[in-house]
Amino acid sequence: MWCVGRLTEEYRERMYDLLDLYARPFRSREPVVCLDEKSKQMLKDSRIPWPIKPGMPMRQDYEYVRAGTCNLFVAVEPKGGRRTVVVTDRRAKVDFVAFVQFLLEQVYATARRVHLVLDNLNTHFRKCFEEVLDVKEAQALLRRVVFHYTPKHASWLNMAEIEIGILDRQCLDRRLPNRTLLTAEVNAWQQRRNAEQRGIEWMFTRQDADAKMARHYVS
Repeated sequence: MWCVGRLTEEYRERMYDLLDLYARPFRSREPVVCLDEKSKQMLKDSRIPWPIKPGMPMRQDYEYVRAGTCNLFVAVEPKGGRRTVVVTDRRAKVDFVAFVQFLLEQVYATARRVHLVLDNLNTHFRKCFEEVLDVKEAQALLRRVVFHYTPKHASWLNMAEIEIGILDRQCLDRRLPNRTLLTAEVNAWQQRRNAEQRGIEWMFTRQDADAKMARHYVS
């Protein structure tokens, strides 16, 4: 907790809200969806690598060429074993609104209510939907959405961070030269994990929080 120092009432309220949300039983008609973004730098080889041979791994020069960046929107439904990853050029509010719109209208079209877990990035708030869409359209889009925000300096409470870490280790931890290849690799990765219904088992409870953090609470 060194980066926070004091756990204010707002911090505790938001933390309790998320921990209570994560403790709920799975409801297919009311999914809990954790959402975050990740930037990925494209890197090209400066020299053609030597290919793999029997008894010899691929050899790659340490030098590389920077080839721009892409953004990945990552949404994961921990108890439903479903994730949705979309590659975009940027992560501006227009891109964020389009991603949430895709989730609501395509992925979770039949859900009665969708609980979205987000951090406090300035593009993540309702006003951005009203700015990108008009107010009436934004209200219609978000009528089934309940927003849940992490406390400031508490991204550990967003399970999308866990899924991004897995994505990093299993798919992105190498040089990818362009968006086309990145998209193909990410799509194959998420299709496999979705087919296997890989979920996230959250173990940290409200009682654990009080036991570990109570001395930092400020009324």
